[in-house]
Amino acid sequence: MTHRPVRLLLLASAVFSSAVLATSLGAQTKHRLMPTPETVAVGHYWSETKPVLRIKSGDEVTIGTLITSNPTRLEGAGVKPEDVEPALRAITDQVKDRGPGGHILTGPIFVEGAEPGDVLEVRIKKVDLAIPYAYNAFGRTSGFIPEDFPYAKMRIIPLDAKKMMARFAPGIDIPLRPFFGSIGVAPPPSRGRVSSAPPDIHAGNLDNKELVAGTTLFIPVHVPGALLEVGDGHAGQGDGEVDITALETSLTGVLEVIVRKDMKLTWPRGETPTHWITMGADKDLVIATKTALRQAIEFLQTKGLSKDDAYMLTSVACDVRITQLVDGNVGAHVMIPKNIFTAKSVRSR
Repeated sequence: MTHRPVRLLLLASAVFSSAVLATSLGAQTKHRLMPTPETVAVGHYWSETKPVLRIKSGDEVTIGTLITSNPTRLEGAGVKPEDVEPALRAITDQVKDRGPGGHILTGPIFVEGAEPGDVLEVRIKKVDLAIPYAYNAFGRTSGFIPEDFPYAKMRIIPLDAKKMMARFAPGIDIPLRPFFGSIGVAPPPSRGRVSSAPPDIHAGNLDNKELVAGTTLFIPVHVPGALLEVGDGHAGQGDGEVDITALETSLTGVLEVIVRKDMKLTWPRGETPTHWITMGADKDLVIATKTALRQAIEFLQTKGLSKDDAYMLTSVACDVRITQLVDGNVGAHVMIPKNIFTAKSVRSR
């Protein structure tokens, strides 16, 4: 018979070595969720995907994500076989339930207490590089101007985690601003199994380069538990993501997840230390931009402005930007600067 202290030590060791780990610290539990064939959803957000982790509101999750590619493509572009992550090989070989998109998404995470109509607040506390390289690629029929590039090409780009720079080419170094291209929840059940490619009201593949460490994403909840999934790591990206990929890489991050029953949203919204961000997505860029603009006007009205004044303020002080042009639904967002408000009362969410 094993003595109790030894038995507890063996149990702790077994849990720590797994892809999922939870430790309690006060009222907050810290979880660890790494990508394995059992802890990812490949290519979809869906209300019927089985959760791989359950957390409570206010808990923190250290989460790992994998590069959106496969070993064969990476090795063909010049990555040494020993530099391909074992988890990527395992998922490529073992996960057969895929699509309709191609992203490897870690999750879903069931957040206790989250119900349709609530808002999931995802505080992005930390984002780190997991591997020393990224890739950028375009395809024969992908990207924003495929008619100009009727062929495929992939480039492996070294990443320097100490200098936080990418060596794109001799004499061209790109500062790194890592972020998760895809953070989303399950869409309404009526939409069924939704591709991981297009962003929408469930957030998903927003590809918004502003969502780096220190920022917060607010997502409308559509199903019990929200079913949060995270993936599509980017070491950096330009607005537009015009050739269909960014600096695609694997990341690890720390997220604090909070259920907000005091908020009501119809579209995702972001907040950085300096700006609020409203968003829109649609197959038509004009509609996506109008959605983001109307969301900005609606948000500014909560700060005490009339609808007319909010429209005017958006025109004279806010920036309307293209988020991305290549994900089926294109995206637009409005950057609302906080420093134009002088009263402390309007600086809160």
